[in-house]
Amino acid sequence: MANRSNIEIELVKLASGARLLRFTEPKSGLTLERKLDPNRPVSEQKQALVKVFEVALTQAALTFA
Repeated sequence: MANRSNIEIELVKLASGARLLRFTEPKSGLTLERKLDPNRPVSEQKQALVKVFEVALTQAALTFA
């Protein structure tokens, strides 16, 4: 399981007005970016994406262990 305290989260606003949510784990270099749906709450999307990111980190750790 990934250590949540090591995951960096950024909310990026693009020139077009769209927003991206970016998760990065510095030690592994793994990054996940997703364009946000403006019709859904950011917190709801963040919770869903952090789960996906943690699974990806765990899978990467198992693959490269």
